[in-house]
Amino acid sequence: MKLFSRTLATAGLAALAGLGAISVAAQAQAQAQDYPTRAITMIVPFAAGGPTDVIARIVTGHMAQTLGQSIIIENVVGAGGTTATTRAARAANDGYTLITGHMGTHAASVPLYPKLAYHPEKDFEPVALLAGTPILILARKDFAPKDLKEFITYVKANTAKLNAAHAGIGSVSHVSCELLNSVLDIKPTGVPFNGTGPAMNALVGGQVDYMCDQIVNAVPQINGGTIKSYAIATPERNPSLPDLPTTAEAGLPAFQAQAWNAIFAPKGTSPAIVAKLNAAAVKALDDENVRKRLLELGSVIPKPAERTPEALAALVKSEIAKWTPVLKQASN
Repeated sequence: MKLFSRTLATAGLAALAGLGAISVAAQAQAQAQDYPTRAITMIVPFAAGGPTDVIARIVTGHMAQTLGQSIIIENVVGAGGTTATTRAARAANDGYTLITGHMGTHAASVPLYPKLAYHPEKDFEPVALLAGTPILILARKDFAPKDLKEFITYVKANTAKLNAAHAGIGSVSHVSCELLNSVLDIKPTGVPFNGTGPAMNALVGGQVDYMCDQIVNAVPQINGGTIKSYAIATPERNPSLPDLPTTAEAGLPAFQAQAWNAIFAPKGTSPAIVAKLNAAAVKALDDENVRKRLLELGSVIPKPAERTPEALAALVKSEIAKWTPVLKQASN
């Protein structure tokens, strides 16, 4: 009888535990169905006006309409975007704090920061890839070289005197120029800024010699004649700058680089919430006005198969594998 009673008690506890688990799951599902019920914060890990900021504002503006709640952009600068990314990783996983990360924060940061407080693959839920952003080789408008071949010769001969702007260790502008410097076997002085916007302002003002930057940040300046552009580091020319040659055409085929921007949520965010956010992002990327604005800036809009959370997870994994050996070699 005692054994039978104990068995009944155990079964009862198991049943209650099962009901509790079902209740929690049902509650989470209900919350996801109602989501969002208030404004969402989108952390941008760089200063306002930079490529990541511009892309985030264009896409989230449309997403907010779909979701029926405001998406507030919060620019958090520092440590090549890793300060903001650490904050996002530690945020509540309720869907109300997200981050627009990129190749620097979610790939290059791994080899560059041995004590990184987060891991891109382990501490985030991938939501959606927003845009690809080709890298350009740029210089102040009065920089002596006229084309890329002259640029190569000049920087090799004068590397000790030159400085290159970037948006902080681990930023796209830093990482891509580390690749360029590695290809050319040069070591100019790096000059960090709190964001690509301020770095570009320094280039326009002639305070630095050259930089590698995402096309989104450079098109207005190139068209306005305030900086020089030498080449785009992609296999094909970009429609927004049809006269700018590729690095292969201009004599440096070894330098190929394209960054990207994507939305991530803290680890453990409900799959239903991730699905809602992904659907809103995909709808934005299909909107004619959003596409027009992104394409005018030179962005590459991802194909439908590239917009899923699974595709973004695969991209992050492959980018970490790509940049780790490059950046470890550059730091030696």
